[in-house]
Amino acid sequence: MVCRNHLLVLVLWQFKDDQDGSQGLGKRKRVKLSSGTKDQSIMDVLKHKSFLEELLFWTIKYEFPQKMVTFLLNMLPDQEYKVAFTKTFVQHYAFIMKTLKKSHESDTMSNRIVHISVQLFSNEELARQVTEECQLLDIMVTVLLYMMESCLIKSELQDEENSLHVVVNCGEALLKNNTYWPLVSDFINILSHQSVAKRFLEDHGLLVTWMNFVSFFQGMNLNKRELNEHVEFESQTYYAAFAAELEACAQPMWGLLSHCKVRETQEYTRNVVRYCLEALQDWFDAINFVDEPAPNQVTFHLPLHRYYAMFLSKAVKCQELDLDSVLPDQEMLMKLMIHPLQIQASLAEIHSNMWVRNGLQIKGQAMTYVQSHFCNSMIDPDIYLLQVCASRLDPDYFISSVFERFKVVDLLTMASQHQNTVLDAEHERSMLEGALTFLVILLSLRLHLGMSDDEILRAEMVAQLCMNDRTHSSLLDLIPENPNPKSGIIPGSYSFESVLSAVADFKAPVFEPGGSMQQGMYTPKAEVWDQEFDPVMVILRTVYRRDVQSAMDRYTAFLKQSGKFPGNPWPPYKKRTSLHPSYKGLMRLLHCKTLHIVLFTLLYKILMDHQNLSEHVLCMVLYLIELGLENSAEEESDEEASVGGPERCHDSWFPGSNLVSNMRHFINYVRVRVPETAPEVKRDSPASTSSDNLGSFQSSRRPKVLQRENSGTAQVFSLVAERRKKFQEIINRSSSEANQVVRPKTSSKWSAPGSAPQLTTAILEIKESILSLLIKLHHKLSGKQNSYYPPWLDDIEILIQPEIPKYSHGDGITAVERILLKAASQSRMNKRIIEEICRKVTPPVPPKKVTAAEKKTLDKEERRQKARERQQKLLAEFASRQKSFMETAMDVDSPENDIPMEITTAEPQVSEAVYDCVICGQSGPSSEDRPTGLVVLLQASSVLGQCRDNVEPKKLPITEEEQIYPWDTCAAVHDVRLSLLQRYFKDSSCLLAVSIGWEGGVYVQTCGHTLHIDCHKSYMESLRNDQVLQGFSVDKGEFTCPLCRQFANSVLPCYPGSNVENNPWQRPSNKSIQDLIKEVEELQGRPGAFPVSISSETNLSKEMESVMKDIKNTTQKKYRDYSKTPGSPDNDFLFMYSVARTNLELELIHRGGNLCSGGASTAGKRSCLNQLFHVLALHMRLYSIDSEYNPWRKLTQLEEMNPQLGYEEQQPEVPILYHDVTSLLLIQILMMPQPLRKDHFTCIVKVLFTLLYTQALAELSVKCSEEDRSAWKHAGALKKSTCDAEKSYEVLLSFVISELSKGKLYHEEGTQECAMVNPIAWSPESMEKYLQDFCLPFLRITSLLQHHLFGEDLPSCQEEEEFSVLASCLGLLPTFYQTEHPFISASCLDWPVPAFDIITQWCFEIKSFTERHAEQGKALLIQESKWKLPHLLQLPENYNTIFQYYHRKTCSVCTKVPKDPAVCLVCGTFVCLKGLCCKQQSYCECVLHSQNCGAGTGIFLLINASVIIIIRGHRFCLWGSVYLDAHGEEDRDLRRGKPLYICKERYKVLEQQWISHTFDHINKRWGPHYNGL
Repeated sequence: MVCRNHLLVLVLWQFKDDQDGSQGLGKRKRVKLSSGTKDQSIMDVLKHKSFLEELLFWTIKYEFPQKMVTFLLNMLPDQEYKVAFTKTFVQHYAFIMKTLKKSHESDTMSNRIVHISVQLFSNEELARQVTEECQLLDIMVTVLLYMMESCLIKSELQDEENSLHVVVNCGEALLKNNTYWPLVSDFINILSHQSVAKRFLEDHGLLVTWMNFVSFFQGMNLNKRELNEHVEFESQTYYAAFAAELEACAQPMWGLLSHCKVRETQEYTRNVVRYCLEALQDWFDAINFVDEPAPNQVTFHLPLHRYYAMFLSKAVKCQELDLDSVLPDQEMLMKLMIHPLQIQASLAEIHSNMWVRNGLQIKGQAMTYVQSHFCNSMIDPDIYLLQVCASRLDPDYFISSVFERFKVVDLLTMASQHQNTVLDAEHERSMLEGALTFLVILLSLRLHLGMSDDEILRAEMVAQLCMNDRTHSSLLDLIPENPNPKSGIIPGSYSFESVLSAVADFKAPVFEPGGSMQQGMYTPKAEVWDQEFDPVMVILRTVYRRDVQSAMDRYTAFLKQSGKFPGNPWPPYKKRTSLHPSYKGLMRLLHCKTLHIVLFTLLYKILMDHQNLSEHVLCMVLYLIELGLENSAEEESDEEASVGGPERCHDSWFPGSNLVSNMRHFINYVRVRVPETAPEVKRDSPASTSSDNLGSFQSSRRPKVLQRENSGTAQVFSLVAERRKKFQEIINRSSSEANQVVRPKTSSKWSAPGSAPQLTTAILEIKESILSLLIKLHHKLSGKQNSYYPPWLDDIEILIQPEIPKYSHGDGITAVERILLKAASQSRMNKRIIEEICRKVTPPVPPKKVTAAEKKTLDKEERRQKARERQQKLLAEFASRQKSFMETAMDVDSPENDIPMEITTAEPQVSEAVYDCVICGQSGPSSEDRPTGLVVLLQASSVLGQCRDNVEPKKLPITEEEQIYPWDTCAAVHDVRLSLLQRYFKDSSCLLAVSIGWEGGVYVQTCGHTLHIDCHKSYMESLRNDQVLQGFSVDKGEFTCPLCRQFANSVLPCYPGSNVENNPWQRPSNKSIQDLIKEVEELQGRPGAFPVSISSETNLSKEMESVMKDIKNTTQKKYRDYSKTPGSPDNDFLFMYSVARTNLELELIHRGGNLCSGGASTAGKRSCLNQLFHVLALHMRLYSIDSEYNPWRKLTQLEEMNPQLGYEEQQPEVPILYHDVTSLLLIQILMMPQPLRKDHFTCIVKVLFTLLYTQALAELSVKCSEEDRSAWKHAGALKKSTCDAEKSYEVLLSFVISELSKGKLYHEEGTQECAMVNPIAWSPESMEKYLQDFCLPFLRITSLLQHHLFGEDLPSCQEEEEFSVLASCLGLLPTFYQTEHPFISASCLDWPVPAFDIITQWCFEIKSFTERHAEQGKALLIQESKWKLPHLLQLPENYNTIFQYYHRKTCSVCTKVPKDPAVCLVCGTFVCLKGLCCKQQSYCECVLHSQNCGAGTGIFLLINASVIIIIRGHRFCLWGSVYLDAHGEEDRDLRRGKPLYICKERYKVLEQQWISHTFDHINKRWGPHYNGL
């Protein structure tokens, strides 16, 4: 011991510059322990004798500079140095602690300390050597003790004034910042070595010091219940308290326990238990604790209790120690149980909202106490300790204590009214439920009472899975692991995975229609629900109370689905595993009179419908009865029980303590103490009868003599008095003293007798036994008279071998039946009595005289119930109405979908389209003064531009060689074509020859809901004034649809007029095509033909103008202006018809690129193309094309061909064969007055088809070889004289070739030509297919347009028939066309003027151009029309491939390795996320790229996080990850480091959302990016 004293002095000397400087931190005065004497002779020890010691001293002094740490550690491979350095480190340990406490950078310093110590102390041999030679353990424990000494305060637990106990102040920086962490971590580390731990467990002095240290945490962070007003400041110190108990107390405990696994280590357990009990006794003395805890106080921190409990558990489980040999006397056990019990009662109080004035933090504490990382070290040991106490204490005393702690003693009376002096009526029900639930947990839980580790793991897993389906990682997190650091993830022989596969099925990640993405989940197998669902375990492990309900709902759903039980089941009764013999005494709780009285009383109260009793209470009562029957002693002989029954029960309710016999015992009269207002008082009761009262405390003051007056009535029974009496007996060890005086209370919690409400005595006639109450309960629950019929009367076998399953489903009725069957099978007397009760035809339970007050509450309840049912009904009705609205009402809003009406009368009936306003709810047509509009979202889109001509999507580059060049995208090809045209032809003519909008085109979509435009304006105003933080910008015109909450940013006015373009317009006329052509030309030249004159400003025209502005502002200027002269009106003209083109092309893509499926598809259902066309047409009519430049002329009239024409001026018009036919179609239609007539539409389509067909032939002629050309030229020339030459592709092709060969088009054959086109063997079939494929895109767009303008449905067809079906649908096929022959596309031609003349005219323009520019002339004839659907880049299978290539890749702009690298999934560009290095004009690179690549929409994969972010305009959102681990889970930020694999379904969803432009609707969590991404 000399050595140790010296050591302590050395440690103290290192403390000599005291901690007084930091006195004022805690609110309360700090307490200091005595420091001992400082012996100057020890000074020598501290003198540095070597350079190493000096070096380490300064390293510590300067808070471990990184370079010094590295330098000192680099020499560790030298063994001598390693030992010397370790000893020096230990010598300076106290100095390290002092420096750490003063440090301002304690986090950094902590990490550096551990960096060193972990290398020194992880080596067992070295740790053992230093322990022996340098007293390492003593130094560590003492240093920890002194570290905590600096923040001690006086404990206020129990006896605030006289308490001598000190605890740590959790508000101190030392605890709040976990400054003690490195030292505790070292201590845990060395305790993991068996040799060191053995030394610690054998050293009594060390154990005493350690228990001293642990006692600093006993009772810390005390909560006092606020009774008057809400606490002003919610302290968050509980984080520090829980962390400190877990790290500084529990983890070293688990470390020590890991070395107490075998019989040979019994001595260690005895040592710990001995010093633990001593420390506990000291603690009880220090806080002046006798037998009553102080009211309204709770601390969740009892580490000494938990040390004691866990070592007891280990002793019984692993070391075969006799439990009684390590248990203290009864008085100590009574004290031990009080505080853990107080915590359980406080949990119920907190959940009953009795601590609500303490703020949210008290709920936080209750939740942390049971949370998965803490429950092993907190609630589990507490409940185990209570189980041990219950198994050894008098059961009556224990049960009384429980109900007293839970403050429901007053409720346990037979009277219909009572007064509770310590609890408000509103809390009584939940506190009673809490008390009963606690008893059920106490009696059912077997975690430390005999379950093996594997069983525990399985039970934990089942409980978590039953609450909710879980991901693999959340399960790992939720299953309490053995906190011993070296134990691996889960104790036990079974691995986590094998248990998981035994109890759960894996559900692969699914995608809900709403777009929310599920992770891969584990869900309980059916047999787990059927056999293993344990509500007790679920209640114990739920952090949120709602999870219990969730588990029950899932259980109910399973039973309904599997057909096992149709109704509303109760929590199932589960047979428990057998108890370890040491704990058999626990079951005595079920066989004590006190519990039986409580059960009897509660059954009676439930039957009589007393207040504050719930189904949950009944459920728990029946559960306890069933547990009692399961665990009853050997069956008593019936004779013995029947003899002397009445005599034996002269002073009590029940004759014995066995539940089986007590169940049949009839109780006739009970005397109760009730308030004078109670209904029972009105009966005159003989004063001489003695009373029974479970609730009145006055009765405990009565002399014993009174209780012997009349043996016919159940006697006085006061829970509190009983408990007091038992306690006295134990304390005084003399029953005579106990009988004379009841010890006065130690606390003033209860109101004094004088101030108690006036109670009076009444006698109740009961005449029931538990069995009769159960049978009546059965009648009540089933709602039928005499509903219970003993099953053994039909089949006696049931009793002999009752097949009672281990696991039972059902509700209250089945529970009662089960209990009665068990009671009958255990005793013949019970069986007989049950039969007798059933034979008496039981009258209905007499209606109780209900007082006015009670009637009021009952009515209230009934009214509430009815209101609830009404509400449910209304909600259901509303939901179904909403559903049918979503399905049908969409069509009302988009008139183009309605089927045209048959008109039989001579006068056409015009039905105006009617719209519902979703804001004001009024219905009516859209008028010029009060227009109605469709809620629309306008967004710029470059999806079309990403189409390529090859089927295989491009792959994301993952090597330097793989790069993506965008020259083959649709946008690039169209760009090149336009610039080529602009080089050689007149600018205004070029802008009519093409469409734009492949990049940055404006896409318009709607949810289908309409509103008055004035209503919309007031709605926007209200949104502006709304202070709530919205996910959108009202100033930019953004809002959500008031009905369906879909994101929108504009309103598209509905044109007033007929419902689906009145039928007169649709009637086929018999005019010739020549007449129609003239009409079309006239109508186009008539500028004022639009019904709404723009000059006379109406509300409608204003709105049309305003929406046109919105459409223009949706996309960037660079995507609108393609003219060489800025601001030219040609730009606007081109932009407007291109908007129509963009929307039609995108709808085609949404339908899968073709129209084979037909129908009105979902895209059609919510289409706003009809309204959009009106707006565009109105604006296009403001620009008139000079009639001489109108392409319509060139298409339908023959002109004089002047060879010099066009070359007098510098740049000619674009030849008609270079025009894009679809663009011409839109120009012609939008230039016509709306609504358009059907025959005019068909006429335009027929004329344009002739041009399209000629273009197809011209392109074919350029693509084939010289030999093919000459062969076709001659073959066709021979047939030219036949009658249908104009409808024969051979004749026409031959003619085109002969016309074009007049110029220089075919002259430059050369090698280039051969390289460009692969030689194809052309057959008539392949040529026909080629021509059809060339024309199909035009036919598709035209059919869609016809579908929207005239409301005609699209026919569905096979892919190979698509051309002929669409052609006949558009009216191109003559009606008499015979379908038997193979279909010839040329038969659709209907030439307005002689074919050969007009072709000559068209070819002449090209001939003139190719005279000078043959190569360009040829290039312009080839138009790429067969674009494949757009796709995102194809991603590799394994995420690691992407990560390895990109995370160290340098950025091409700033040539640095980005901190947050990202890659665009549309084009593969590598960008710096949030990188200031690549910022341009305040735009970070990702935002800039999203504007250039996707016109404001960007899809980026963040390399270091594996997640995808979406940028949409000024907002962004985290989309989720398309890479999942083997368990179908994301690994955001790659925290878990699991291998990740592509989830193709998710990637498909992402691509689908990109193509359908639904990011805004499906993803909900948007935020502004302020251009900073």
